[in-house]
Amino acid sequence: MQLGYVILYVSDLPEAVAFYRDVVGLHHKFTDAGYAEFAAGETRFALYEQRRAAWLTGMHPAPGPAGQVVFITDDVDSQALRLTRLGVDVLSGPADRPWGHRTLHIADPDGFVVEFAEPIPRTRSRKHSTN
Repeated sequence: MQLGYVILYVSDLPEAVAFYRDVVGLHHKFTDAGYAEFAAGETRFALYEQRRAAWLTGMHPAPGPAGQVVFITDDVDSQALRLTRLGVDVLSGPADRPWGHRTLHIADPDGFVVEFAEPIPRTRSRKHSTN
């Protein structure tokens, strides 16, 4: 099995498209029928209008953000500088994490946490599953 898509339900599709295109820096591929898709490597990253979620899933998404999306970058510090120049509020970072990432966190227009992560050497070992 492999992960094919990550889709966030958003309240204002044009605003969210502008954020992920202009602030995060993803290439916007297309928008059609309440759905927008971006180039993000092998896994597709997309946005879907929250008001259409019941039609698609048979239920309304829970109110408020409840997730985080992580984008791997080569240089978190340059991302921090770029975001600051754009006037984006940084929630945390840049900071080195023991699990092997230097991270920076911002929030998208719907309040989803967006993390930029730069791989760095791990300082904490990982316990592996025995299954």
